[in-house]
Amino acid sequence: MKKITYLLTGLFLFVAVNGVKAQASQDCNMKYNLFKGDTKTKKYDAAKTNLEYLLTNCPKLSVNIYKYGEKIAIKTKDPVLAKRIYEARFVNFPVKGAAKAHSNYATYLINNKLATDEEVFVYLKKAYDISPKDMSVKNIFRYFETIAETNKDTNPQKVFDTYDDVMESVEEKLEDYNKKIAKLQAKDSLGTIGAREKRNLKAFTINSTSLGQVEGGLDAMISKIATRERLIPIYTRDFEGNKTDGVWLKRAVSRMYNKGCQTDPLFEKLANAYAETTQSADAYNFLAGVLAKNGDRKGAAEMKNKAFELETDPFKKAKYKLREAQSAGGSRARALAYEALKYNPNMGKAYLLIASLYQKSANSCGSDEFEKRMVYVAALNKAQKAQKVDPGCGAGRYISSYRKNMPSKKLIFQKGVASGATHKIGCWIGETVRIP
Repeated sequence: MKKITYLLTGLFLFVAVNGVKAQASQDCNMKYNLFKGDTKTKKYDAAKTNLEYLLTNCPKLSVNIYKYGEKIAIKTKDPVLAKRIYEARFVNFPVKGAAKAHSNYATYLINNKLATDEEVFVYLKKAYDISPKDMSVKNIFRYFETIAETNKDTNPQKVFDTYDDVMESVEEKLEDYNKKIAKLQAKDSLGTIGAREKRNLKAFTINSTSLGQVEGGLDAMISKIATRERLIPIYTRDFEGNKTDGVWLKRAVSRMYNKGCQTDPLFEKLANAYAETTQSADAYNFLAGVLAKNGDRKGAAEMKNKAFELETDPFKKAKYKLREAQSAGGSRARALAYEALKYNPNMGKAYLLIASLYQKSANSCGSDEFEKRMVYVAALNKAQKAQKVDPGCGAGRYISSYRKNMPSKKLIFQKGVASGATHKIGCWIGETVRIP
């Protein structure tokens, strides 16, 4: 009889416990739905009550508790709640969207002046260590700026490595926006774009432009630190320990190339090691430059072709063609830039290269001031095209410069031509543009 009693008691407890759990689950789901509905309808004070319940009783129910909770804390200007939201999220959802969450918390602390620079940097570093590409544009810059200032004199290699990691993330994001913008612009030109897609196109354009500005800022910062005087001793010192490390070699060769150090014997040493270690298209492309410098034009051409054929990514093929164009001049450089555009039609930097080629030829492609200044109109057209197809390419400053050099209304009047009429630019440019 006792045995039966124990069995019945155990069964009762099992049913009771599971009943409580089921009821708690139902309550959590009900509170969550009410909370979500209030947040979406901007009833933030009402949402706070259910948020409190969810944080206490159902912290692992959904990551949206913290996403919506973050919004509520910001809208109700409640820093205590914000701290609780972020810290609870880091505990209950340490992986899902973690980089963005840490980056967002850093931004919140900065905007509300709730932490020191050192405290903010802790969250920036956590975001960076998880996934730099998921950080906000401003926080990518903030993180690198702190690393640069802290290590530029004591550990410049750390600055270089951080720059490379950050730039890889920035370029990845820019390429992603580039592809999305191209697809939506095609739909926009056909008139088949929807309202939501239109909003996305605007958002992608804004984000790409901001990223382009960050890229320019990072380049300006690294150019002050990555001097020839710093690079050569560091890479000479570290070569033996890294001569089979493909990533290290790629970064060293790229930095030496970007700083114009190709004539230094170390560049050739690095390029050869990079090619031998990785046997990659990128390595062979650098090696082609070494062969050309040493007077082996045939070998250089063969190596460029090998690199180009080996590469399968059209975006990288475009970069190779652009790099080749940058070392050429005049019509040859323009032809190579257009070849790059065949592989990536939204490569703004290719249009900017053409624009700069035109600008450099202004004095030689016109017989009088009007004709010379019309060359700037052709350059402006290319820069504007660059900005349209690739908002993150940094075309703004080029556009501003070319606009300032276009022919004035007075000059147009003195020439005896009308605004809106066509004008054919001479010499190697040979383009027809409209008079402003």
